[in-house]
Amino acid sequence: MKAKPRAIIFDWDNTLVDTWETIHEALVGTLERMGQAPWTLAETKSRVARSLRHSFPELFGTRWEEARQIYLDSYAAIHLERLTALPGAAAMLATLHDAGYYLAVVSNKTGASLRTEAAHIGWDRYFRRLVGAGDARADKPDPAGFAVALDGSGIAPGRSVWYVGDTALDMQSAHQAGLTGVLLGEPHSSPGEIAKFPPDMRFPDCEAFVRHLGAM
Repeated sequence: MKAKPRAIIFDWDNTLVDTWETIHEALVGTLERMGQAPWTLAETKSRVARSLRHSFPELFGTRWEEARQIYLDSYAAIHLERLTALPGAAAMLATLHDAGYYLAVVSNKTGASLRTEAAHIGWDRYFRRLVGAGDARADKPDPAGFAVALDGSGIAPGRSVWYVGDTALDMQSAHQAGLTGVLLGEPHSSPGEIAKFPPDMRFPDCEAFVRHLGAM
C-alpha cells in the first residue's frame, strides 16, 4: 500500500471550483474585441490550460498584453458572483484540513484572482499556500510553483507530494516536478493527451478521493 502523502497540492479551476462558463465568457469577449472569431465552450474546455503569459502571445502576437488586460478586466467583473464549488469539494477540503494534511494550491489562474476567489468562497483557511500564475519564476508545467507552494513547510518536492488536477497539463506538471499525479473527476483533456503523462491515480469524485485517503 502506498504511504500517505506528506502534502496535497490542488489545481484550482475545474478541480475544486466550476469556472468554465466564466472563463469562456471572458475569453470570447476578448477574442471578439481583438478581432478574432469566438470559440465554442467545447473549444475553451479543450484549449484552456496554460497561463495567460504562456498562451496569449500565441493567440494575439505582439498585442497579447492588451488582450490579457481585456480578459482580466472581463473576468474580474463576473467571477465572484458565479464562483461555484464542485460537488464534494468543500467537505473534502475540510476533512483533509482537519486530518492535518499540508494543503496548497498551484494554479495557472493569476495569483491575485486565485486568492480573491479562495477568500470569497471561504477556503483560504484550508491552504498554507495559494500559488497562481506570476507568483513563481515560471508557470505550470514548470515545477517552480510547487517549490513556492512548499516553501517553509520542510517538505521537499517528491513522490510523497500529491498533485491533484483535472487536465493533461496538470499530470505533466506533476511528472516534471517529480510528484505523484492524481486525476480527479472528469478529465478536461483528450484520452490521447492524458496518455502522454498518465496519472498515478484516478478518482471519479472528491468523495472517492477522501475514502481512499481514509483507508490508507
